[in-house]
Amino acid sequence: MEGKVKSSHVALKVITDAYVYLKQEEDDDEEDIDVGIAEVKEEEPKEKEKLGKLQFSLDYDFSDSKLTVGILQAADLLSMDSGGTSDPYVKVFILPDKKKKFDTKVHKKTLNPVFNETFHFKIPFNEMGGKTLVMSVYDFDRFSKHDVIGEVKIPMNTLDLAQPIEQWRDLDSAEKEEPEKLGDICISLRYVPTAGKLTICILEAKNLKKMDVGGLSDPYVKIHLLQNGKRLKKKKTTVKKNTLNPYYNESFSFEIPQDQMQKIQAVITVLDYDKIGKNDAIGKIWVGSKAQGTELRHWSDMLANPRRPIAQWHPLKPEEEVDATLAALTAKK
Repeated sequence: MEGKVKSSHVALKVITDAYVYLKQEEDDDEEDIDVGIAEVKEEEPKEKEKLGKLQFSLDYDFSDSKLTVGILQAADLLSMDSGGTSDPYVKVFILPDKKKKFDTKVHKKTLNPVFNETFHFKIPFNEMGGKTLVMSVYDFDRFSKHDVIGEVKIPMNTLDLAQPIEQWRDLDSAEKEEPEKLGDICISLRYVPTAGKLTICILEAKNLKKMDVGGLSDPYVKIHLLQNGKRLKKKKTTVKKNTLNPYYNESFSFEIPQDQMQKIQAVITVLDYDKIGKNDAIGKIWVGSKAQGTELRHWSDMLANPRRPIAQWHPLKPEEEVDATLAALTAKK
């Protein structure tokens, strides 16, 4: 390796060469590294953006292994809307599992919302040390993805849960998360124009998100047929127990006149069946003439090949994302 230090400074050259060599292993570009280091040294620390603050409470019931999280209020939130306000709500969940997520009610046009809502998590105390409580404040948007204003993250091993806790914490910038992988679903579409019959076959799903404590799910599929946003009919498959790769091969037929097909949306939701609590949505898709991407292509292929079943795989999307898209579509009418 060629050094850039004068030959008289032998000791310094050895150190510098070793340093540059290590950096070359990472970037393979000595000059870029030197420039980068200089820039970092000259850069002054930026003032932390004020996003607002959140007041919350925590209370752990040792006899019932239950953590109660109270979302009390927020103050001085960053305005996200053009009118200088926000429509805030708080999403509460526990890392690393994220199975149970709770949302507060949305408070319209305010930067100082008072929530006073409580949520419960069943967590054995001996598992508490490995958990992190996350409280994310979002700005609700009916027609697009909700923007995160900021979040509070609390490693549970930093708290003394022997007594109830009530605190204010400043919001930090939320880390950008990779889109969560929810799984894929394979469906078949078939339309017979002369009979006015649409047949949707739920074939199978794979790599579904784990929803149960044991690392599996009890998935079933629900189909909602909409016409310009209004629900016409609904159907559902059987529940497949303890699997992330269910096979169904179940068909459902709907009578749709040919002149109405342009107004139809078929919304397909994969849910995790829960015998006791609420059935949680794993993910969903929708097909129709106003859909996009693979969903639109699938619908178009079906119409272009009457009487022939057309099968295709689709990646599942978050429930709130699909619901927001459908709401925006209906609002344009």
